[in-house]
Amino acid sequence: MIPHYKQSYIASNLDIIDEESGKVKQLAQRYRKFTTKNQGIRIMAMGFLFDFDRSANNTIVQPVEDTTKEQWFQDAIRDKDIDLFLIAGHVALRQQEYELIFKAIRGQNWDTPIQFFGGHFHVRDWRRFDAKAYALASGRYMETIGFSSIDGLKIGKKHGGASVASPKFKRRYIDNNLYSLYHHSGKNTSTFDTDIGVNVTKQIAKARKALKLDAPHGCAPQTYWLDRVDVQNNQSIFSWLDKQVLPDQLKEGSRAARPKLVLQNTGGIRFDIFKGAFTRDTTYLISPFTSGFRQLKKVDYKTASKLMEVLNSIGPVLAKESPSLNMFPLAMPEQLAMEHGLLPTVLDDVSSQPQQPLSVKPHLTPGYTTKDDDGEDGDDTEHSPFAHYKLPQVIQTDVDFPSSDKTTIETVDVIYNGFIEPWVLKALDFLGTSLNETNTLPYLEGSTLTTVIADWVEKNWPCHEEFDEL
Repeated sequence: MIPHYKQSYIASNLDIIDEESGKVKQLAQRYRKFTTKNQGIRIMAMGFLFDFDRSANNTIVQPVEDTTKEQWFQDAIRDKDIDLFLIAGHVALRQQEYELIFKAIRGQNWDTPIQFFGGHFHVRDWRRFDAKAYALASGRYMETIGFSSIDGLKIGKKHGGASVASPKFKRRYIDNNLYSLYHHSGKNTSTFDTDIGVNVTKQIAKARKALKLDAPHGCAPQTYWLDRVDVQNNQSIFSWLDKQVLPDQLKEGSRAARPKLVLQNTGGIRFDIFKGAFTRDTTYLISPFTSGFRQLKKVDYKTASKLMEVLNSIGPVLAKESPSLNMFPLAMPEQLAMEHGLLPTVLDDVSSQPQQPLSVKPHLTPGYTTKDDDGEDGDDTEHSPFAHYKLPQVIQTDVDFPSSDKTTIETVDVIYNGFIEPWVLKALDFLGTSLNETNTLPYLEGSTLTTVIADWVEKNWPCHEEFDEL
């Protein structure tokens, strides 16, 4: 990607370990200063990743706070021949990373406009830092086209540094569908397509066919929601995993099978399952991660049975004892957004109440209903809100347990998604059982949650006549 995009690829806080020399080097250029072709806007651009500490072993994510102290950054923010700072990244708007960058820039450039583009929380959001600094996040998975505009930007070459009125920042969240694109482009079904666009569509279709992404594993008999229902609801994807997929796929075949407690973090699932064709593409939409399963053998049952409670309820205690173990990565990003009040929850969603006020428009389809620092008028299409339920950090499934008396169980094997191993070990330590990575073993080696789900679907969800058209 970097050779292809050349100077357009920026990595301000990412390093890699060179395969040949074994030395650390920057992934790409730290920043780029350029002037736009048509208006002559002088821009200083940077690109960041949030303070992620679980990256691959050959990568290094520098904490943003450390990056702001580096000489190149300090030199860049002192550049006075700049009309706009443009900061893009996989960073949530309301966590500390962009706050640190904003304060650092303002410490040296008190008046230059700043436009942030972020993400990570999987929500639409618009944050005001000051009158000349705003940040836009455009949702998730390209469901939204986020549009930001700046009117009245002072351009040094045109105004000679003369004082002008403060620029006006605006945002719009556009539903990513053809109707929205027709509307904003002034085109229609016969005039919208371009030769380049049609060619791109053909190339995508060709790639999907080569990767067999439309090959069906089966057909889902109903829709399973990620967080629109409680985890105990039979329409919840986590209830489905707990009661059907994990018990079936992670059990042992021998008659002497040992009882197992299976822990799966809710962040390992990323999308809903819709009724109908369940394809190879679907498996990656739901769970795109490559982490395998790990096991701890013969853990005291009384201790193991408290793991889920510790991870779900006492997570802040663990994080305080081990600051590097932030509990939030165990849940999906939308759950982090709920902590900041950025999503309608069950309590404030009118559609979840038994009676709806007359002001609720019955013809609206459920969708994004955004409230941000500029109010509630950012959504291009009006929707009725849908509820978001608070999910636990992890779910627990009993596998190969005796059907009758559990009081006779002395020890169990603890099976878990490999990604959450540091948290599992810390929780066991908190409960008085000190183990480390050397005590763990692979389980179902070569399998991931993705492959386990696909295998289960092939065995249990055949396609019937009602799905023939799919």
